[in-house]
Amino acid sequence: MSRARIRLATAVLASALAIGTLPASAYAAAAPGAGVGARRHHLQAETIRQIPLKGAVNLRDLGGYRTYTGGQVRQGLVYRSDALSKLTDADVTTVSGLGLTKVVDFRIPMELQYDGADRLPVGLAATSRPVSDLGLYGTLVGAIASGDPVKQEQMLGGGRAEAYMRDIYRTFVTGPENRAQFAATVREIAEGGQGPLLYHCTSGKDRTGWMSYVLLRALAVPEDAAGRDYLASNTFRAAYDAQVRAGLKQSGRMQNPDLLIPLQEVRQDYLDSATAQLEADYGSFYGYLTDGLGLDLRTLAKLQNKMVR
Repeated sequence: MSRARIRLATAVLASALAIGTLPASAYAAAAPGAGVGARRHHLQAETIRQIPLKGAVNLRDLGGYRTYTGGQVRQGLVYRSDALSKLTDADVTTVSGLGLTKVVDFRIPMELQYDGADRLPVGLAATSRPVSDLGLYGTLVGAIASGDPVKQEQMLGGGRAEAYMRDIYRTFVTGPENRAQFAATVREIAEGGQGPLLYHCTSGKDRTGWMSYVLLRALAVPEDAAGRDYLASNTFRAAYDAQVRAGLKQSGRMQNPDLLIPLQEVRQDYLDSATAQLEADYGSFYGYLTDGLGLDLRTLAKLQNKMVR
């Protein structure tokens, strides 16, 4: 990138981040809804592009969103997903067609132990970049394995599951190691020589959801549009998660599998916990990018130049 283009991109980025959020009416849209035979959920301003697979339900292209500056996030460069460990052979062929050059896995070792490594096209290996879940996965495995409804209620009932999720989201901001993992991923995406990249966790909604929200906001996508992308996981995961709950009840491992719903869903309240922590610690989203994640203006400008057309 020429110095002139870097200066221009930097100026555009700084202006966009300083603007704040446009009125919601400027980007008004209907909530994502499932259509018969359709895998694209149309919004007034943009389209959420799901990649349909059998073994993963939340793989999406992060491109297509409009920015404050009148640009649009390029498609085919960054993908977000749930775990890829259960992909079918046909799924692997589909993923191969994305032309990925890097896969980043935010799962912790225990998740890999239980769920398995990603199934990826030949020649592609995942980069492990674990982001802490504050022990949630282990807690969940233990609660379900116990088969004890009293213990499960004590662990997850009475608002405790929701509180656990809010604490996890705060640590996305407060945890130095977590920030380092998210920052490393942003830097890789910004590199001009980096081809299409996919990042994921287990469900593709919390760690992956926060990474996607941060990336879209860094690209000057309006806050409400970035929030819709985050909340769309509920649409894509609903049927699968309901099947999981039904299976647990049928097997007798949980009398009240609805205790899991706060852990299975994404909620505005969870996202708000992270953004409130961000404001408290760094004063603004821009402060979080530069001081929290350690991203300099040159990196942010490169990101904007590469990802926005």
